[in-house]
Amino acid sequence: MRITRVLGTALLALGLAAGPAAAGSSPSPSASSDDAASTRAGTSFRTATEIEQGQRATASGSTGDYLYWSFPADTGQRPTVEATVKLPVTHGSQTWQLDVYDGLRRRQSCQYGAATRTAAQGAASVQLACVLRTVRGWSEPWADDPLPGTYYVRLTVVDLGASDLGQPVGAEVRVSSKDIGGAAAVDGSLGKPLVPGIAVKSGQDKDGSKAAVLSSFGSDGGWSSGWWSDRWVWTAIGGVLAALAGIGGYVLTRGSGRPSRVPPGT
Repeated sequence: MRITRVLGTALLALGLAAGPAAAGSSPSPSASSDDAASTRAGTSFRTATEIEQGQRATASGSTGDYLYWSFPADTGQRPTVEATVKLPVTHGSQTWQLDVYDGLRRRQSCQYGAATRTAAQGAASVQLACVLRTVRGWSEPWADDPLPGTYYVRLTVVDLGASDLGQPVGAEVRVSSKDIGGAAAVDGSLGKPLVPGIAVKSGQDKDGSKAAVLSSFGSDGGWSSGWWSDRWVWTAIGGVLAALAGIGGYVLTRGSGRPSRVPPGT
């Protein structure tokens, strides 16, 4: 009997010791992958989901929600924002709108593209697009020209029936850009790109302290705002051609020298 008690106590102790170890070795919930940021959208400017150009972002929401994304755009680029909204099976007529704001939260006008569209009753989806003006390296303080930095995309419905409010929808957004180059270059450059938190960061760099920057992305290889553009190359080529044209005109108009009919010494 005593041996049985000893064995029972030993087995109980082993079970208690193995319990926490087994619990600790249980698989933990998988961490969110890198693509998690592209499957959701923010609900305001401060919570806008950051995406890169060329990246496809998707999100689920409800009619009436404001969906926000943000992306970087640099000098010489002409961004194009495209959005597709997947509508519920049964719905009435709905009007969706795509707005783009710069780093100062100024609404930027679209060069072309359908930024506002109405989906007919029963339509499966609605597509919107907005082609912005070329991003400039410098602008007058009173102007609303697009400048390098962060841009915000807002997608929402602006007109729908009361019965359709709150129905689930799916959204897909993609941003791309075309490099325009020196054709749209201007003299001067912007001191700092319009990126959230850049003023706080630059103000605390002197004392060596670190500041939290709201935007974690930027342009690949740094922001290219500066004095150089391919416009200088074309300006130099134009100057060389003008000089050659001037020399050619002089050669053609100077003649062969002293006319033969003029007597010597005159």
